[in-house]
Amino acid sequence: MTNTTTNETNNNELKHKISQLLGEYQQSRSERVRNQLVQLNLGLVRKEAYYWINQCDESYEDLIQVGCIGLIKAIEKFELTKGNAFSSYAMPYIRGEIQHYLRDKGVTVRIPRRWLALQQQAVGLSRSLREQYNRQPTDRELAVALQISLSEWQEIKLAWINRAPLSLDVPIQDGEEGSTCLGELVPDTKYRSFQLAQEDQIRLQQALIKLEKRTREVVECVFLYDLTQKQVAAHLDISVVTVSRQVKKGLDLLKKIMLGAAED
Repeated sequence: MTNTTTNETNNNELKHKISQLLGEYQQSRSERVRNQLVQLNLGLVRKEAYYWINQCDESYEDLIQVGCIGLIKAIEKFELTKGNAFSSYAMPYIRGEIQHYLRDKGVTVRIPRRWLALQQQAVGLSRSLREQYNRQPTDRELAVALQISLSEWQEIKLAWINRAPLSLDVPIQDGEEGSTCLGELVPDTKYRSFQLAQEDQIRLQQALIKLEKRTREVVECVFLYDLTQKQVAAHLDISVVTVSRQVKKGLDLLKKIMLGAAED
């Protein structure tokens, strides 16, 4: 038996075991089973932590711990009946938890010089391609123009996005009924920091719990895990239009709930 065949066999056995344990956990909610799942999927956390360790000042061990929190959230929310691969499902939670941690810590993400140069080059190329195609170029088209892989270009975009704090004035497009802004989640209109005060964090978590399950999942994916509406649609197996409506609905409800709590 070749090494390739052996590895494939081991991978299939691991996936089967993980699937069995996920089914068992959904029935029992056993802490022992959950810990087994964490251990079996620790490689996903290590992979993501290794990626970020070269771009921040946090220790590898700290990033592993934070990534494990995201992994546990994925285990808690995963549904076998939807037929998704658990590794693909878990990665956005792991990545989102680490990104959120780095933002809350106020860590400046270091971008390699080569990536900075490619980002600057992409600005000019994007303008040229937009004029050529009469539309915004796709990531794949930009990657080809830059002569790099699609995955590397997406990593450059992600690093660039996380280079600066997210403004609470960023408009959130609804697609049908205009737009609102992220800052409306926070009652204090003078508040301009991405890092919410501890009191606001508690109130926001309490407000999220009051939303319907589907609405809460969409809002968490968009704002806590930085997924695009298209990614959320694929992740939750719903349409992009439904995601857009749920975002609008969730923001409106959160605003009412949090404003009501502030007035009490």
